[in-house]
Amino acid sequence: MILDDFIVLTKTGLFCSYGDFYLDPKEIVKNAVISHAHGDHAIGGNLNVFCTEATALFMKHRYRKFAGGEFHLKTFYEIFDLNGVKISFIPAGHILGSAQVLMEYQGVKYLYTGDYKLQPDKTCEPIEFVQADVLITETTFADPNTQHPTAEEEILKLNGTQTNIMLGAYALGKCQRLISLMNDYCPDKRILVHHSMLPFVKIYEQMGVNMGKYEPYDRKVMKNNLTNMVYLVPPMVFRSYFKAINVIRVFATGWKHLQNSHEIQLYISDHVDWNDIMETIKQVKPTQVWTNHGSGAELKNHFEASLVVKSLD
Repeated sequence: MILDDFIVLTKTGLFCSYGDFYLDPKEIVKNAVISHAHGDHAIGGNLNVFCTEATALFMKHRYRKFAGGEFHLKTFYEIFDLNGVKISFIPAGHILGSAQVLMEYQGVKYLYTGDYKLQPDKTCEPIEFVQADVLITETTFADPNTQHPTAEEEILKLNGTQTNIMLGAYALGKCQRLISLMNDYCPDKRILVHHSMLPFVKIYEQMGVNMGKYEPYDRKVMKNNLTNMVYLVPPMVFRSYFKAINVIRVFATGWKHLQNSHEIQLYISDHVDWNDIMETIKQVKPTQVWTNHGSGAELKNHFEASLVVKSLD
């Protein structure tokens, strides 16, 4: 029997009282099961951290000695037990090391997606589907009107100009994906990377990911070469350099409202769109869908007559 309160949303985050652990807690807890290393899912300081190796490396770089008490590293599909709940990590395809969390309790399987994507990405493990009774899915872009173009099509837009480009992107996941895409589809571009992004790139390489060609940002190089340079910067730097001259400003994101003022709109998202969520439900075959991180209203309307859909938010 599905337990309606197996996962509940508290001010600290998603809590499983049956196993006494939190999924991606927002405050420090005793037992934290971490899906991936983005800052809105992985804070520092938890006493026990259960995650993949890549997630631990990213967290230890970001939080240093405050990353956590004890890290319990788990490989994909390895089953471990937390107070009677059997847990395993399934590749989520979001960033390197990102995992869906499969939980089994009293014969019922609950699958927490964390953030995930179905689009191909050479820089991280591709998503894999497992069947579960309950699918707990993010709903960042759960709108029938939202359909992400392919990243391969989008990155080709950069070839439409020889002017230098300041390319804004998240330092973890999006940055590495863009470097790989530009190496494959924009061979004439010379890629410069902001110093704050480089440690994450190096961890990707440490974990065996072939990033292709890139180089640390050098102001003289950028100043002396007025064409075909791409300078990758994190969001805060991108916003602070809003008066930068001799560059085209581009920001890689799936959010339309963040594209309005830029010369090139680069719609590259690391989240599922509506069609991807539909495919995930088809593959997982749940009897219930619990939504999180966004609005599940459209999903509830769509499945009103055929599937139980409830919001955890």
